[in-house]
Amino acid sequence: MADKFIVKNRKAWHDYEVLERFEAGIALVGTEVKSLRAGHVKLVDSFCQITGDYQLNLHQMEISPYKFGNIHNHKTDRVRRLLMHKREIVKLLSKVKEKGLTLIPLSLYYKGGKVKVEIAVCRGKKLYDKRSSLKAKDDKLDMNRALKHLNQ
Repeated sequence: MADKFIVKNRKAWHDYEVLERFEAGIALVGTEVKSLRAGHVKLVDSFCQITGDYQLNLHQMEISPYKFGNIHNHKTDRVRRLLMHKREIVKLLSKVKEKGLTLIPLSLYYKGGKVKVEIAVCRGKKLYDKRSSLKAKDDKLDMNRALKHLNQ
């Protein structure tokens, strides 16, 4: 799927239950691409929103200013447009209208020289869901440690 990952949103996997994933392109300006290549991007607390004219926008993704940029450097907090076909956006809109569902970016990566965003339709986890997923993760780690100890 991805040639090379730029950044993954690990907090999204902790806070949300991922129901369905989609791939979208992203419209960037010149210095943003150079900052992405340097890895200066944060996806934590970012979300996607569909406007009335069927445009998919990415909010609160921070791309740091390019270190060697000039006066035409990009704004870090601007809203970025995601590129998908209209029929895909309509499909997403119908899913998001359900109560409690939202669009969250999971990762940024290169695919064929272009920057892509993996977005997902998600449902927020309750506190007890988070605890049970952490417990399952800890149990799996303990089991792997025990198996490793037995094999030695």
